[in-house]
Amino acid sequence: MADAPWRGDAVSLVEAFRSGERSPLEELNATFAAIDASNLNAFCYLDREAAVRDAKNAEISLPFGGVPIGIKELDLVAGWPDTEACMVFKDRIAKTTDTQVNRICRIGGAVRIGQTNASEFGGVNLTRTVLHGATHNPWKHGRTPGGSSGGSAAAVAGGLVTLATGGDGGGSIRIPAGFTGLVGLKATFGRVPRGPGASNGNLTTVIGCLARSVRDTARWFDVVNGHEAHDPLSLRRTSGWETRLGAIDTKGLRVAVVSNFGGGVVSPAMWQIIEQTAENLIKIAGLQRRDSVDVSLPR
Repeated sequence: MADAPWRGDAVSLVEAFRSGERSPLEELNATFAAIDASNLNAFCYLDREAAVRDAKNAEISLPFGGVPIGIKELDLVAGWPDTEACMVFKDRIAKTTDTQVNRICRIGGAVRIGQTNASEFGGVNLTRTVLHGATHNPWKHGRTPGGSSGGSAAAVAGGLVTLATGGDGGGSIRIPAGFTGLVGLKATFGRVPRGPGASNGNLTTVIGCLARSVRDTARWFDVVNGHEAHDPLSLRRTSGWETRLGAIDTKGLRVAVVSNFGGGVVSPAMWQIIEQTAENLIKIAGLQRRDSVDVSLPR
């Protein structure tokens, strides 16, 4: 019996299922126990009965077969709360399920366990609402994990689940990923269909996931991307992200390491970490560093 949720990434968890090291139901039980004991306030709703049913019937041959995942509060699942993290809509229930959620569960085989906290309407880059209170950063309690996908980031970085959904218009995946040490990709607009009801949404927002590894992110997009008729802005399906990892020759490509993004203030301690990380990546990938690039914003 698993006494704690899986600490690796989702790909390795699927491999553990297939080898018999643990079962989807064992992982789910460990996940719920960890959530119940957690003080992160990462989740605002749990669907235990449906999750247990899905874990018992999990098809581990699928890309994420049996893997428990969190669903961002702003994403829709039929029969779950549809609050948009706002007290005004605290009693509203979703009538439809978003395409990304359907695909990651039906095609990918993931087990959705509940909703992760988000900022109200996804409007700010921290996660604290009147409806659900503040979500905490796993690295330091009392600090924010960012937003708007802060609950998803806290859940993944805090050892509760290996994957969770997110959405990003102005940093709502990337900022929480940066705040909690995760992989967060804002993909090309339209790569993953939004909605149903996408035509009424913010046209700067894309959807995706918070993950512990690049290969998890690549596999996620292999599963969920592709055109859907209800979203006329969605793009045709493509594939091969996971299989192409490590296959692209980056040697000689030029990169700049920017300290302020044209005007932002970065603490010396943080910049030291960024600088060292950049140097390591440049060395590993065989890149050429160019620091003469002027990215200052006009005043």
